[in-house]
Amino acid sequence: MCESDRASRTSPRQPSTHRSAHSANLLGHSGRVPLYSLNLMNPNHRNVYLYVLDSLADWEIGFITAELRSGRYLKNEGALTLTLIGATLDPVTTMGGISLTPERRVGEIDFEKGDAVILPGADTWMDGSHLDVLRLAPDLTRAGVTVAAICGATVALAGTGALDTRRHTSNDRGFLALACPEYSGDAFYEEAPVVVDGQLITATGLAPLEFAHALFRHLEVMHPAVLAAWYRLYETQDGRHFQTLMAALTPD
Repeated sequence: MCESDRASRTSPRQPSTHRSAHSANLLGHSGRVPLYSLNLMNPNHRNVYLYVLDSLADWEIGFITAELRSGRYLKNEGALTLTLIGATLDPVTTMGGISLTPERRVGEIDFEKGDAVILPGADTWMDGSHLDVLRLAPDLTRAGVTVAAICGATVALAGTGALDTRRHTSNDRGFLALACPEYSGDAFYEEAPVVVDGQLITATGLAPLEFAHALFRHLEVMHPAVLAAWYRLYETQDGRHFQTLMAALTPD
């Protein structure tokens, strides 16, 4: 699991006077869909954004990055783009010592309905550097963007009030209340590895497989039979499910 320390908060940025707060944040600075996000050859193309930060827990997003990057089991090759994003473009170092460089800053992204933002666990969520993406999360989910958070990211979301009225889980009910005195969502807390509430997905740091499975199912990036066989293969570690997986990829 990831441990987090509370940090001081700054005042939220003011919304544009020309559109609602959530649409202003959703569209970013330009207020229009940029050309780089369009895929004329595939109208169903979507963007999946992985937020990276120092001390990122590598193993918590391993299943997700491997499958989305490789596309080996996805429905449609080229149906999505996985992009690393951050508070800045400065390189970060994961818990495993791997250096990752964000490709985009959060503040310059024009998120669109159907996109997804993945918030991995890390020890540095509460250092005050990531408030922009945390405060943006509720607006994104209301606008049809999936926000998937695991481990320390769920604690950070709780600290901003984003989980107070949403079904959710985290590393531990007591730890969540202890780490975030402002948190008032105990009535919505569920003792489960992963919880899906509309466009919001939360998971304990002990369930990276369940986290990936819930995200893949929610985004419908794999055919149901393929996803079921994929999950059973890693859940049971029984090689027979690999044959089922291969059969599901090449139906008669």
